[in-house]
Order: sequence, then C-alpha cells, then structure tokens
Amino acid sequence: MSQLKRQLLILTVIAAAVMELIDTSIVNVALSHMSGNLGATLEDTSWVITSYAIANVIIIPITSFLTTKLGRRNYYIGSIIVFTVCSFMCGNAGNIWELVTFRFIQGLGGGALLSVSQAVMFELFPEEKRGVASALFGIGVFVGPTIGPTLGGVITENYSWPWIFYINIPLGIAAAVSCYFLLTEPKVKAAVSKVDWTGIFLLSAGIGTLQTVLERGQTEDWFATGYITAFTVIAIISLVAFVLWELKINNPVVNLRVLKSRTLSIAAVLTFVTGIGLFTSVFMTPVVAQRLLNFTPTETGLLLLPGAITAIFALMLSGTLLQKGLSPIVIIITGFALFMYFSWRMGQINFEVSSSQLSFLLIFRALGIALLTVPLTALAVSGLPAKDMPQGAALNNMMRQLGGSFGISIVNTYTARRTALHRVDLISHIAPGDPSFTQRFNGYVAYLQQKGFDISIAKQKAMALIETQVVKQSSMLSYLDAYMLIGLLFAATLPLLLLVKKPAQKRPAVVLSDH
Repeated sequence: MSQLKRQLLILTVIAAAVMELIDTSIVNVALSHMSGNLGATLEDTSWVITSYAIANVIIIPITSFLTTKLGRRNYYIGSIIVFTVCSFMCGNAGNIWELVTFRFIQGLGGGALLSVSQAVMFELFPEEKRGVASALFGIGVFVGPTIGPTLGGVITENYSWPWIFYINIPLGIAAAVSCYFLLTEPKVKAAVSKVDWTGIFLLSAGIGTLQTVLERGQTEDWFATGYITAFTVIAIISLVAFVLWELKINNPVVNLRVLKSRTLSIAAVLTFVTGIGLFTSVFMTPVVAQRLLNFTPTETGLLLLPGAITAIFALMLSGTLLQKGLSPIVIIITGFALFMYFSWRMGQINFEVSSSQLSFLLIFRALGIALLTVPLTALAVSGLPAKDMPQGAALNNMMRQLGGSFGISIVNTYTARRTALHRVDLISHIAPGDPSFTQRFNGYVAYLQQKGFDISIAKQKAMALIETQVVKQSSMLSYLDAYMLIGLLFAATLPLLLLVKKPAQKRPAVVLSDH
C-alpha cells in the first residue's frame, strides 16, 4: 500500500470512529426539542440515548466473531452502511418509538466502527510505532464526545434536530467508498469459532427487559403493572441463566471466567460506576441548562467544550504517566476525586448560576473522566495472562456502556421521585398564614392589577405563577440531589482500590479497543 493510500485509510477509520462517538453525545442537547416535537416525555425521549448504548453493549462482544465470519472488509463496510441508512431513518422518524427503534439499529451498526477501526489503525503502524497509533486513536476517541454536544447545539438551534442525524450521511458515504477501495483483510486471520447464540440471546433479553423495568417502572407504578412484573422476572431469569451458561460452555460470547482475577473484578465495578458518572452527567447537564436555566441549545453545547478540550490533554498525560511507571491506582484516585468534587459543586448550584461557572465545573468532570479512561483499562488487564487480555478489556468496556445505560434509567426514576417529594415540601409552605407566600402572592396580584387585570383574574394568574415556580424549583432540587447521589456512589466504591493487589512492574500495553 502506498503512503498516500495508507494515510487516507488512517484518516477514514479515525473519521468513522469519531462519527460513531459523536452520535453518543450529539443528541443530548436536542432531547428537549425531540420531546416537544414528537410529543413524548423526557423519560421516553431518554431512550434515544439508552437504546444506542444497549445496542453497543450487545454487539461489542460478538464483533470479533462477525469480523472473522463475514470478513473484516465486508463487516466494516456493512456496518458503515447500516449506521448511515439508520441515521437517515432517525431523522425521518414520525414518533418517539420509531426513532428509538432506528437508533437501536444504528447502535448495532456503530458497534464495529470503534473496535474495528482501532484494529485497522494498529495494523497500519509498525510495532515500534504502535504508541503513535494508540495516541492518535485516543485523541480521536475524545474528539467525538468533545464536539458532539457543541455540534448538536448549533444544529438544533439554527436548523432542526433531524439534522444531527442527517450530517452522518455524507460522512458515512465517503467512509464506505474509501474503505471499498482501500481496506483489505488482515494479514493473519483468526480461526472461526462457534458463535454462542444462546449467550447472546440471554444477554440481550436480560439487558433489554431490565432496562425497560428501570426506564418505565416509575411511570407505571412499578409492580402494580403486569408487564413490569413480567419483565422483572424475565430479566432475573435471563441474567442468572446467562452467567451459568457462560461459565459452562467452552467458547462463551463473554468469558466471565476472567473475573476470577480480583483486579479485573474491581476494575469492572469501578468502570461501571465511571460509566454511570460519564453518561448521567452528560444527560443531566443539558436538561438542567435548557429546561431550568433557559440556556439555548448552542449555549448548552458550548458549556461542555472547554472541559472536553482539556480532557484530551489529560488523556495524553495519563498515558504518559503510565508509561513512566506511575501506578494506575494513583491516577484513578485522582480521577475519582475530581469527579466527586464536580458532583458536590453541581449539587449546590441555583438558578443564578452563570454559563461560565458551569463551564468551569464541567472541566473537573472532564478531567476526572479522562484520567479514569486509560488507567482503568490498564488496571483491568494488569493481572491477566496475555491470552485473556482482549477479553478482559472487552468486558471492562462493556461494563462502562452498561453503567451508562443503567445510570440514565436510575437517574430518571430518582429525579421523578425526588421531584414529587420536593413538591410536597414546597407546597406545605403555600398557605395564607405563611409570610413569604403572602408577600410574593400579594406582589404578583398588585403587578397584574397594574397590567389591567381585575382582582379575581389577578389572583388566579398569581397562583398559576407560583405553581410554575414550584414545579421549576422542585425539578431543580431533584437534579441537584441526583448529582450528589452520583458523587456519593463514586465515594462509596473508591475504597475498593484498597483490595487491589500490587501490580507487577512490567505493565501490559494499554488496550483501548472493545474486543
């Protein structure tokens, strides 16, 4: 392959991976617009995010098999085509569940774009320059989430939300054409193993039903609804059966035997929690900024940009420190501390907070997540033999996606409950004898009378204004509680690092791929 073709292929696979990663965050600032345009609740609209994450979780474990079975070139180009076609269908969705369905299929196509892209990158570089390949790909991994919310905000405000999907179409076509002419099969082909369809089915059924229970339980009054009870039973049976089956067969889709490594088990738990923090903070912050603080989509997208840019440098720093022999545990503790500080400060904001103050706090979030990304993967595989490292890395990355999808569901349920509690508390102060209420009510009445309303209409409108403030205040307090809850979860799991055995001096190469 000529130098020009090699460089074009490198650019293509990085662009494909970035395109996939942009779509994990670009929709976040458009949720309110989608919700209003499609006539759906915010809880239902959040499925646009979680369905994509669930699809990624399902497809990641079998990407290696599909690459071997179908051929890397065919599978990769096919995945790009599926991703691109579904991007068009998402933009044309007529209702929320049609959008969620195509978003799920889009996630199945996107699952290959990240993991196969990195495998191609590593093949295009000689062994002595694999560090350069890892650095280039690592920066690309952060570029997607960096520009996703900003790009989504600009598009949503100046055009309309379907265009956040339509922009994938020219990029997808260009990537597919480029790969058709440039991408070849790997020099060393792996043997085709028997696919564990039973494991895939049990995993899909367990995760899908559990996700539905977490998403819809609060809205449907939990076990008072028949299908919630049924899905709970299916989830428990499927996941237990999945674990037993995977431990029994010789070629499991997810090799759970690697969890015998205490270091990997601890890293997997910490990665799960990191996924909760990563996805819930990116989900909640745009909702708070747009629905409660009245920021525009563009302003909301720009909130995340300074922190995300800073995260690129933190990523490179963490990789450099690991190469110089610094224990990943030290970096992980630093990352957890930074994210806990972000959660604590976000739990104290009010309606007077400015965009610059939020951007400053989001820098701590971005630094924390960036410092956790590479060290947690390094810690996960540090206690594994070489043959188990790819499976350990895949399992660890899958835990991050699971944490994200579960985290958003849990936050939706938690904020709904806390909103109801705060509303009751606030309403208890709305009484004729309460001095604060009386002063505010009389002030509104007097203002409305000055605008020409008679006394009876003015009183009705004054109560409506107070009701609006109660709803807004109770929603804000519930999200502040959610930030604090995530911070407490980080604090509660951090002591697990005390159980990690001291790693060997020789560290394995950092694995960023999903398989």
